[in-house]
Amino acid sequence: MSFQIPAKAILTPSQLEYFQTCPTHTEILAYISALNESVVGVKLSAECSQSDGVATILSILDVVEATALTIPLVENAASRFGNPAFRTFYDRVSELSPSLHETLPLPAAALGEVGMYFVAAWGNRTRIDYGSGMELNFLCWLICLERLGVLQASDHTALVVRVFWRYIRIMRVLQSTYWLEPAGSHGVWGLDDYHFLPFLFGAAQLRGHKYIRPKAIHDAEVVEEYAKEYIYFACIQFINSIKTASLRWHSPMLDDISAVKSWDKVNAGMVKMYTAEVLGKLPVMQHFLFGSLLPYGGPVVAEGEGEANGHTHTHEGWGDCCWIPVPSAFAAAGRKEGPRIAIVGEGIRRVPFD
Repeated sequence: MSFQIPAKAILTPSQLEYFQTCPTHTEILAYISALNESVVGVKLSAECSQSDGVATILSILDVVEATALTIPLVENAASRFGNPAFRTFYDRVSELSPSLHETLPLPAAALGEVGMYFVAAWGNRTRIDYGSGMELNFLCWLICLERLGVLQASDHTALVVRVFWRYIRIMRVLQSTYWLEPAGSHGVWGLDDYHFLPFLFGAAQLRGHKYIRPKAIHDAEVVEEYAKEYIYFACIQFINSIKTASLRWHSPMLDDISAVKSWDKVNAGMVKMYTAEVLGKLPVMQHFLFGSLLPYGGPVVAEGEGEANGHTHTHEGWGDCCWIPVPSAFAAAGRKEGPRIAIVGEGIRRVPFD
């Protein structure tokens, strides 16, 4: 098989329309569906099948987190935006990527292609931001590894409750350390400043639960108790730890979803929403990387067409595509003196809603 360094291909609405009919779009949704079904009723602490590939990936993620902890922050107290030290972290991960991937049973020729998704999964070096597009890169990294035989279908449960959850926790470290800005933020109309898939997989975990209903996210005691075992509640706990007031004010979409009667309906709705709001949005998919493992094969933009002044589409909201900087919740609140890394509120001052 011939490998290639992934590159962007979607610049226009017509190209996005083609992507929605191509095999790569189908494969991404099929993979999400497979991971989703693999964790129905599964707690984070559950025993699950785990191949050597999963164990190696977890070791790679440990290196990424350790790398972040070794990089001193740049004095940037006057700014509410991302800390430039993130660029040093990003460069270190880029440098480490080949050697990290050599620990996996991959063809040498594939390292550049697979590594591109891995590096891009941690945020944008230039803008010092992070969003659902970068989260998608991590998913695509897993897809590539499975296609190349590093992972097996039997690993799917572990890929969510071990690997993906580990990734999310590392991203919380990066977000709280470097004050990563929300990429293409929809503000209060998004599920989260940064993530989507944790809510989707988290809803799957809760499908068919005998006692917990979606409205339980408003009960602080329930959230605290179940955040240890269910990704959805862990995400709610995280949001509550950095923002004051109720979800109704700072996260109205999550508040609306809590009125749905069952987790089955929440989960099905999440899949439809992801298809439309992530895979179906030009501001997100214009940054998607296509290679030999996840090919495009669609129409090419003619010279002079495409990105006029950086984009071809109308704005759907401020900051959606043209990088109007949006301070992170961490930067907006500032941080107390104390621990550098704060995952769920420790060392973080909550953001007042006003």
